[in-house]
Amino acid sequence: MAALVVSDLHIDAAQPGIGEQFIGFLDGEAAGAEALYVLGDLFEAWIGDDDDDPHRRAVVAALQRLSARGTELYFQYGNRDFLYGERFERDTGGTLLADPVIVTRFGRRALLAHGDALCTDDVPYQRLRALVRDAAWQQAFLALPRGTRALLADEARRGSRQHTAGQAPMLMDVNPGTLAALFRAAEVDTIVHGHTHRPGVHSLEVDGRPCTRIVTGDWYGEGSVLRWDADGFELGRRPR
Repeated sequence: MAALVVSDLHIDAAQPGIGEQFIGFLDGEAAGAEALYVLGDLFEAWIGDDDDDPHRRAVVAALQRLSARGTELYFQYGNRDFLYGERFERDTGGTLLADPVIVTRFGRRALLAHGDALCTDDVPYQRLRALVRDAAWQQAFLALPRGTRALLADEARRGSRQHTAGQAPMLMDVNPGTLAALFRAAEVDTIVHGHTHRPGVHSLEVDGRPCTRIVTGDWYGEGSVLRWDADGFELGRRPR
């Protein structure tokens, strides 16, 4: 048995192939897993638990099938889907986790995170992140009509693309000092995160201690899946 970790699928009607591939993954490989962790940005947008987009609802149904078969299912908020609530947990059969969170499996501790909080060089984004994670802001947004929320989400995505296009690549990646501080505070030797869309396994030292940072990739061209079992971690690709 193994635990599987994914992130950054950005499922949306504009790219239906991603959702189709992920549903196939849920009904196939993931069905034999002990647990599945989704580290944020499963959807390109999530406007609330009453979101009725058919592409997203099809994925929610596939997640429910997976959890009903006995696979543990866990989610973290991403920078695109931070409005999950209790209904989302009920509809999927999954559990929302804190970000970051320390998980122990197969005798090994690892910290799991979406990863956006580590990109502290991108100061405008961090200000926006603090705003949209505020409970009062979220309550006010969710009180708007669903159609209005959908329009605002579209505008936010356009603004995000413009912001990303105007940033230097280094500002969009994790800050080494912030990363090292998290290793120290969490007292772990492995951190797994997504968000940056730069999959890889990185070895580093923190205060003379060997550590590993694993970055899960997006699903735009092919699937990115981290397998965690008794032998350790293996980051793999799933061609579409």
